[in-house]
Amino acid sequence: MPLPESRNHGPQPIGPLMEQLQLTARLLVQASPDQLTHKMVARAVKGRWLTPHTRSLVHRAFCSAAGREYPLSSLFNY
Repeated sequence: MPLPESRNHGPQPIGPLMEQLQLTARLLVQASPDQLTHKMVARAVKGRWLTPHTRSLVHRAFCSAAGREYPLSSLFNY
């Protein structure tokens, strides 16, 4: 799989959504049914390129913490 030209994608939609729902990285890590770290969440919010697997871990944790389903495209724009 070729790496993207730029690994920085800028702030992602997950950041404002977390603020709106009053979710913190700590809440996402605690709600995660998988092995998720604070660093993964921080990288997701900052817009660093994540593997599809890591994006799915963050997505699953976000939906679990929020209490409802969100499409992956509403959290990441890449």
